Amino acid sequence: MTDDPTPPEAPARFPLYGPEYTESPGSVYAAMRAHGGVAPVELLPGVPATLIIGYEEALEVMRDPGRFPRDASRWERKMDPGCPLLPMMGFRRNTMSVNGAVHARLRSAITDSLDRVDVAALRRLVETTADALVSDFTADGEADLVGQYSRPLPMLVFAELFGCPPDLAGRFVRDMRDIFDGTNVQEADQRLHQTVRELLEFKRARPGGDLTSWMIAHPAGLDESELIEQIVLMFGAGSEPQQSLIANGVRLLLSDERFAGDLSGGSLPVEDALDEILWSDPPVANFGSTYPRQDLDFRGHRLPADEPVVVSYAAANTDPTRAVAQRAGNRAHLAFAAGPHTCPAKGHARLIASVAIETLLDRLPDMELAVPAEELRWRPGPFHRALIALPVKFPPQH
Repeated sequence: MTDDPTPPEAPARFPLYGPEYTESPGSVYAAMRAHGGVAPVELLPGVPATLIIGYEEALEVMRDPGRFPRDASRWERKMDPGCPLLPMMGFRRNTMSVNGAVHARLRSAITDSLDRVDVAALRRLVETTADALVSDFTADGEADLVGQYSRPLPMLVFAELFGCPPDLAGRFVRDMRDIFDGTNVQEADQRLHQTVRELLEFKRARPGGDLTSWMIAHPAGLDESELIEQIVLMFGAGSEPQQSLIANGVRLLLSDERFAGDLSGGSLPVEDALDEILWSDPPVANFGSTYPRQDLDFRGHRLPADEPVVVSYAAANTDPTRAVAQRAGNRAHLAFAAGPHTCPAKGHARLIASVAIETLLDRLPDMELAVPAEELRWRPGPFHRALIALPVKFPPQH
């Protein structure tokens, strides 16, 4: 008589936290691929989820809100109210959290308002803002491009687009950063909503040609709560990932031999670098959380009801079963999501990043990294791919 075979252990959950994931997420995604295009993960200790890491699997999830709805309310009720993930993943009455007719109504206010943005004027605004920021440190011969450039630039641009006074914009970016980092998130979330309430009060008294005023007056008739949530979403989804897209693009241009040579004055290397970043290291690495209403069989995996199913844009883009021979000029990446929840401002985001990088390189053509690229450090968190700092050096300009 032989002993019964030991039953197989449940698959390990890969943590989306800790030094290994923070410094080398690509190696963690590679280890996950033994599970196929779907992997069990922990977003934080004790918070299980399923991560979609295959390209085709990600498209299927994003294009099927019937099976994969965005409403987190049932999952949220199971969570500790102090969970730092709730401000990013909890239910809000915004276009990220709803589906169907409600989603279409809320999204129309966003897309129609974005369509009114003058692209030529936006380009001039970014150029002027970028030029002023660079002028602040050209005489120093060194700079931290995160703290002195990529972080303040989107804040200043979005403050103008939303008709937002600078003090409110500064508070907004500070609190959104805390939420992405998981630092004092409950307090940051409360402050964030108070900031938008003050912005709405300000713009009702002083309407103008800006996104906030256009959304207040939109025929979709958004109520106060809906306006607050859409503006929180737009400002947050624009400013925080935008700073990382700029910084990560500069890092790539200065550290990757494929972009070596004279980078000044030419848009081709910049556009190529942005394509590469959006494919290989997108600023929003994992997001687009969905919550199946019942246990679901998906691609050979059992997905529990009301447990988050999160799309990894970073892992899906680098899916080895879908090798991309040429990334330059290829916009089939998933960095801006897909399906009904595709980012409505992806054109604006790319324009801001490309103009910001081009302006920087035009002003400082001899700029180089002040430390080896491998010594750069990344902010922890399951959602983003963001540098802590980007130190550079260059000949001082007096």
